[in-house]
Amino acid sequence: MSGCGEAIAIRRMEAADVAQVMAVAAGLDEAPRWPEAEYRQAVGRDATPRRIALVAAWRGPAPILGFAVARLLPPEAELESIAVAAEWQGRGLGRRLLEALGTELKAGGVDELLLEVRASNGRARGFYEALGFAGAGTRRGYYADPVEDAVLMRRKLL
Repeated sequence: MSGCGEAIAIRRMEAADVAQVMAVAAGLDEAPRWPEAEYRQAVGRDATPRRIALVAAWRGPAPILGFAVARLLPPEAELESIAVAAEWQGRGLGRRLLEALGTELKAGGVDELLLEVRASNGRARGFYEALGFAGAGTRRGYYADPVEDAVLMRRKLL
């Protein structure tokens, strides 16, 4: 996990981060393409639905390397998006983002984190399984462009 030490902070996403977050997502084929307004809503403290949005960034004024967004539906939450810049993948940032997100979710009264992932995205599914997520079903034809099933996964938060 070289390059993923104390110099990188996991913190709440701010409105000023949105352009960089969108750039990270745009650089990844598998990341969702949310409109700017959706990210801005995710950082709104009074937004409905309530969300927790985190970023991984160099300490100080520096580029965003990854992000995670979850929608709170206590006692559950849904991981809506997680992405790490391609050049930073495999260095533990995704794991750190999910661990920090889990801590925030537990504080918000959430006991279980749910997600869906493309059936063909074996790398992501392996990542989630390594973090304790288990299969919980399938949504047929859930994704478009191309049409594909979603695998539902869930994990209890400890």
